[in-house]
Amino acid sequence: MADILTDPAPEAPDAVPEFPMPRESRCPFDPPPTLKQLQEQGPLTKVRLWDGSEPWLVTRYAEQRALLGDARVSADTDSPGYPTKASPDAGEGKLSFIMMDDPEHARLRRMVTAPFAVKKVEALRPAVQRIVDGLIDDMLAGPSPVDLVDVFALPIPSLVICELLGVPYEEHGFFQEHTRTMVRTTATPEERGRASRDVAGYLAGLLGKRLAEPKDDLLSSIAGRITAGELTHQQATEMALLLLIAGHETTANMIALGTLALFQNPDQLALLRETDDPKFVAGAVEELLRYLHITHLGRRRAVTEDIEIGGQVIKAGEGVIMVNEIGNRDPEVFPDPDRLDLTRDARRHVAFGFGVHQCLGQPLARMELQVVYSTLYKRIPTLKLAAPIEDVRFKTDAFIYGVHALPVSW
Repeated sequence: MADILTDPAPEAPDAVPEFPMPRESRCPFDPPPTLKQLQEQGPLTKVRLWDGSEPWLVTRYAEQRALLGDARVSADTDSPGYPTKASPDAGEGKLSFIMMDDPEHARLRRMVTAPFAVKKVEALRPAVQRIVDGLIDDMLAGPSPVDLVDVFALPIPSLVICELLGVPYEEHGFFQEHTRTMVRTTATPEERGRASRDVAGYLAGLLGKRLAEPKDDLLSSIAGRITAGELTHQQATEMALLLLIAGHETTANMIALGTLALFQNPDQLALLRETDDPKFVAGAVEELLRYLHITHLGRRRAVTEDIEIGGQVIKAGEGVIMVNEIGNRDPEVFPDPDRLDLTRDARRHVAFGFGVHQCLGQPLARMELQVVYSTLYKRIPTLKLAAPIEDVRFKTDAFIYGVHALPVSW
């Protein structure tokens, strides 16, 4: 891709790099140049965070995968040395089981695993196809240009997760706006905490209604765990909050960012537009997941016992950060890693993590992306970016990377 932005000045040789690195690469789809330089130097290096702490940054695929699968590596945010992303949010607790270790992590996760199993997700494919087709119908019936994020990328996963959970979609403006605050790095701790409490309070109210009048939805299933004494009301609320946020924010960003990446790689877009092979589409989704990683601030852990890896010893009580976007660009695993190649076998990527904490909703995200990428460009073959890419605002101010808006025309 052509140069777009200017690279930052290199760090002094002996300096401990600040993390996160500014995303000022010449290509907005690439990791920051400093990350790539560190990967070339070795698999692990110390970095400095906002609070002065110096965890280990893991930049190569093999070491990332090994640590993500190691029981001596803790996801519990209360573990000594855990590298926090920002100052603690006022009044915000753990985001349910993803910030816990086994056995409690496994116990809570099992309660909501069934709806995200591959067979259950595949049964939803026709409904997701109808949602995608309906939104495209609305686009074609309306004016051009439009913001693809607003009219397409965000509504799809929001509608799906609302249907699964039993959250009225009419409230999407409320929870989407509050989610934006919760994931915005420039928001104050008080703003993030207030947004989290507002959505949690709303979901707690819905759970209370399901306790009184159960329905055929996931909120009712979670509420049933309260009745059975398996969850407290707070635990149930945190679980619902996690599913609602993760169920719409991440996939929405992948839809928009993936579309922009395809616009910038028209030869690959043509392959996707012209194929009728579901297996090719599935493989294309895996390559886009490898090439574009939206959790750009890394998967964070703390080490509970000394671990020797990558020529270093990570001591108990030290933090580690696995930035999967640089792991997915490891040339030892993915040759020519900075090239988007939809014919590549990218199934080994770690976009969804690895080990017991890998993303619970990955079958749903994959299916949604497959439906989108197999439909949008066929139905609107002339779809294109309606502004210079230099004018597209990227979410460098958020915990989840993407674009704030994507103007498109046809």
